Amino acid sequence: MTQATIRPLSGPTRANWIRLRTMIMLRWVAITGQLIAITVAQLIYGLQLELGLCYLAIGASVIANLVTTFIYPENKRLTEFENLWMIMFDLLQIAFLLFLTGGLNNPFALLLLGPVTISATALSLRPTLVLCSAAILLVSLLALFHLPLITENGKVLAIPGLFIFGQWTALVIAILFTSAYSRRVTTEVHSMGDALAATQMALAREQKLTDLGGVVAAAAHELGTPLATIKLASAELLHDLKDHPDLAEDAALIRDQADRCRDILRDMGRAGKDDIHLRQAPLEAVVLESAEPHMERGKTVVLTQVPGPDQRKDQPTILRKPEIIHGLRNLVQNAVDFAHSTVWVESAWSDKDVSIRIMDDGPGFSMHILGRIGDPFMRERSRSQTAISRPEYEGMGLGLFIAKTLLERSGARLRFANGSDGRPGTSGSGAIVEVIWPRAKLEEEIATNRQPIGRNQQITA
Repeated sequence: MTQATIRPLSGPTRANWIRLRTMIMLRWVAITGQLIAITVAQLIYGLQLELGLCYLAIGASVIANLVTTFIYPENKRLTEFENLWMIMFDLLQIAFLLFLTGGLNNPFALLLLGPVTISATALSLRPTLVLCSAAILLVSLLALFHLPLITENGKVLAIPGLFIFGQWTALVIAILFTSAYSRRVTTEVHSMGDALAATQMALAREQKLTDLGGVVAAAAHELGTPLATIKLASAELLHDLKDHPDLAEDAALIRDQADRCRDILRDMGRAGKDDIHLRQAPLEAVVLESAEPHMERGKTVVLTQVPGPDQRKDQPTILRKPEIIHGLRNLVQNAVDFAHSTVWVESAWSDKDVSIRIMDDGPGFSMHILGRIGDPFMRERSRSQTAISRPEYEGMGLGLFIAKTLLERSGARLRFANGSDGRPGTSGSGAIVEVIWPRAKLEEEIATNRQPIGRNQQITA
C-alpha cells in the first residue's frame, strides 16, 4: 500500500462496524433501568404515574428488541442509516417517558444525553447533527409540555420556572458540548489508529524487503562457485572444440549464459543485507541507502558530512534497522517532491550525538502547520502547491507521521523548521528536518546486537 492510497476511515465506514447485538444489549440495560425506576417511584415514593402509558413505552422497546433478535442474525453489522434510526427510536422513547413523568422536573432528564453521545461517537457528522437537533427540540418541548408528578397525597412535585429554564439551558449546552467533545476525541483516536496501522504496514514492508534482500544475497553467494565452475568448463570446451564450429557455438552459449547469471545475481545481491557484517553499517552507508531511490528523480541530492566543533574523527557505525531506513527515505522523498532543484542531506556526529539534516530549496513548510507537523491526516503544504509538485499524491501528512513515528521508535528526536539553506546560488527558505540520536544509545545497540561471525569455512571445488 502506498501513501497515495492510504485514507482515514470515514464515519459511515466505522458505523458499519457496530453489531446489532451490541445495540440490543444496551437497550435491554436501558429497559431494565426504566422498569426499576418506575417500580421504585410507585411502590416506595408513592408517585401517581400513568402506568399504562409508561409500560406501553417500555413495551415498545421490548417488542423492537425481540423482533430484531428473531429477524436478524447475531453477527449483523448495522449500516449508518440503521444505526441512526435505532438511536432515534431510543431518544424518542426516553423523551416520551419523561413526558409522562414530569418533563424537566424529572432528574432523569439527563438520560437524553445518552443517545446523543452514542451518535457522536459512532456516526458521521450529518446523522449526529440530526440527532442533536432532535434532542434539543425534545428538551424544549418537555420544558413546556409534560404530565405533572403527583404524590400519593395529591401534591404536585415541580421546581420553580427559573430552575426549569436553568435545566433546559444546561441540557442544551450539555448536548452540544458532549457531542462536540465526544466527536472530536473519537475522530482523533480513529485517525491515530489508522495512521499507526499504516505505520506498521510500512515497517512490515521494509522488514520484508530487508529479509528478501538477505535471501538474495545468500543465493548469490552460494551460486557463485558453481557458476564459476560452469564458466571454466565451458571455456575449456570452447578451446578444445575449435575444429567443431557447431559444438563450439554451444559451448560459447553456455559460457555467455553463465556470465549473464553471474551478473544478474550480482545486481540482485546488492540489495542483500542479511550478512552479519552488513547488519550494521557506517552512518554514511545507511544515509546513502535511504536516499538512493530518490537520487534519479530529476532533482540533485547532495550527500555531505559536516564537521562539528567537537566532532570525533571516527564515523559512527549504526544498525541497519528498517525503521531508520524507511523513516529517512520518507523524509528524503518529501524533500525531493517539493524541492525546486536541490536537496542536501548532511550527516554529523560528535561524542554525544549523531545527527542527519535534510534540507531542500523549496518553499518550506506552511507556517500555520509548522507546529503540527507529524500529526496524521493533515495536509503538509497548500493544496495548489501539492497539486503542482505531486500531481498524483494528495498529501495528508501521513508520510511525515510515519517517518517521525519510526525514527522516534529508534530513539531519535526530530526537529522541523524553515530557514535559508545557506548554499551559494540558492535562495528562499526551504524545509529543514533534523534527526538526532544520542550516540551512546546507538553504540549500546551495536554492542547488544553484536554476534560472532563464526569460523571461516574451507572452499572446496
